[in-house]
Amino acid sequence: MLVYPSGIDVSTSTLRYLSARLRTRRRECGTRWRRLSAGRQALLVLAHLRCGHTYAQLAAGFGVGTATAYRYIAEAIEVRAALAPSLAEAMKTASTKAYVILDGTLLPIDRISADRPFYSGKHKKHGMNVQVITDPAGRLLWASPALPGAVHDIKAARTHGIIHALTEAGVRCWADKAYRGADGTIRVPYWGRWAKLSAGQQAVNRSHAKIRALVEQAMATLKTWRLLRKLRCSTTRITSLVQAVLALHLTCSN
Repeated sequence: MLVYPSGIDVSTSTLRYLSARLRTRRRECGTRWRRLSAGRQALLVLAHLRCGHTYAQLAAGFGVGTATAYRYIAEAIEVRAALAPSLAEAMKTASTKAYVILDGTLLPIDRISADRPFYSGKHKKHGMNVQVITDPAGRLLWASPALPGAVHDIKAARTHGIIHALTEAGVRCWADKAYRGADGTIRVPYWGRWAKLSAGQQAVNRSHAKIRALVEQAMATLKTWRLLRKLRCSTTRITSLVQAVLALHLTCSN
């Protein structure tokens, strides 16, 4: 296999932070020696998450076995995922904002047509449904555990307890028509054909759309971590990957 140098568009502060966390983990585990230093392990993990490089590619590039690359990545994912904010913690942050924006995104996965629970009729592809909450500027606050792509957004929001949490915290939330019937503090646009809406309802829907448009920044932020653009791992690992990416992003942005 040919090996070549490559760049990763992640700050050095993120690398240093992840390296420090991995050193702490090694001390806790009593690790005496490993093939890669904590810094090199952190770089390997960032290459996997940010660039989507496979275990075989990373193993060749870092001079380790494929199984070793897998173990290093799994360990780091576990460390970072544990630091992602819970919904309750996100609500504390959200309560300091004028409002938040809620939306769902589909993370594409590598599945065959027989896997119907993972097929999204809306997106016409297989994937995992992840709910995202952002602040008024479109900055990512929280990302939910992943559910099969066939799950509708409002059902996913109810499953994760998002609607109840927002209502209990008294946080106003803007969402699209997929959350119609959510009630509580969630605001959705008027339903119906545009021509049949009154002038006032059309104005409200235009204003609503302008507010909601900023949530696309958070979706784009998630998918700058290229691994999430096409997941080829077990669906049971996707929640941990999303939580690890969320924790890394929040570390980078703070």
